[in-house]
Amino acid sequence: MNKTEVAIAGGGIIGLSAALELALAGLQVTVFERRRAMAEASSAAAGMLAAADPENAAGLRALSALSRRLYSGFLDDVERLSGERVPIRTTRVLQGAQQVPEGHSELSATALETIAPGLVGGDLKFFSLNEESLDPRDLARALPKAVRAAGVVLLEDFEVTAVSEHRSTVEIGTGAGRWAAERLIHASGAWAARLTGLPVVPRKGQMVEVEDAGGESTTDRLKVVLRTPNIYLVPRGEGFVPGGEGRIVIGATVEDAGFDKQVDEAAIARLLDQAASVWPAVRRARVVESWAGLRPATADELPVLDACGEHCWVATGHFRNGILLAPGTARVLRELILGEPPSVDVAGFRCGRFAASAVRC
Repeated sequence: MNKTEVAIAGGGIIGLSAALELALAGLQVTVFERRRAMAEASSAAAGMLAAADPENAAGLRALSALSRRLYSGFLDDVERLSGERVPIRTTRVLQGAQQVPEGHSELSATALETIAPGLVGGDLKFFSLNEESLDPRDLARALPKAVRAAGVVLLEDFEVTAVSEHRSTVEIGTGAGRWAAERLIHASGAWAARLTGLPVVPRKGQMVEVEDAGGESTTDRLKVVLRTPNIYLVPRGEGFVPGGEGRIVIGATVEDAGFDKQVDEAAIARLLDQAASVWPAVRRARVVESWAGLRPATADELPVLDACGEHCWVATGHFRNGILLAPGTARVLRELILGEPPSVDVAGFRCGRFAASAVRC
């Protein structure tokens, strides 16, 4: 039987970030990914590091802040190990809301026209956030290379089909043989319920990318993220990254559609209409691509980050913030596994908030 110190079921952003953190701490790590690493929700995301998004659940604030502090070092490690640059694409958000939160100031119409020419505010008040975004596809290319360079064994097309916990080990069944691990982390995103019984469900998100929404003049192109409670527009790097000019990602739907990932033309048309109601230049844009991803969600929109057995842990349910929360989640997992005090209070992320009868891990 093959052996490893730490096994991770799931090769998305959460699983691979945890693998990198643990490998850099000196542990032997093996990741089992049912298909291709970073190919599901991780590469389908918009890539906003939205720690200050007013739509986020209040219970995410401490973990979001921790992850945000760790992000620069995380990207440095990924780039150093992989040889692949993961550039920051934007550094500012214009956030629209019914009320401006305390500590922020509403931007004037003149300021909005200077920052995002043509923006239509409607009945929303806009304020500025210093918030970065990246293109998850850059990370999807670099992170698997980085974890392998750090010594992680990354096994793709290896689905974990069974788990049994014994006195000192966890036995893991896959379609290609059995493994024994000293510790196991469940990090399979929207598929986590199959092995854990946790009430984590897929939330389908459809998105569309357009280009040249600003017309011929590069001065009219969108250079900041526009975000409202209903829509977001994320430019892919005008002024930061060659090749990003004029491209904007627009999203996203939130649907209960099981594991269906088909793109619906009517849903994409609604996204484009909503985006154009905020920034009318979208109506002149050319659609480049549309896609759907499956976010892992819980009823309270908080992740599950906890021990779920003597040798097992779980990290899933990150919903719309997997990209943002990955470094913080990896750090807390390392601390929990090694018996160190966690950097943030994880009480709100415990498995115990769900009915005990539902949890099998």
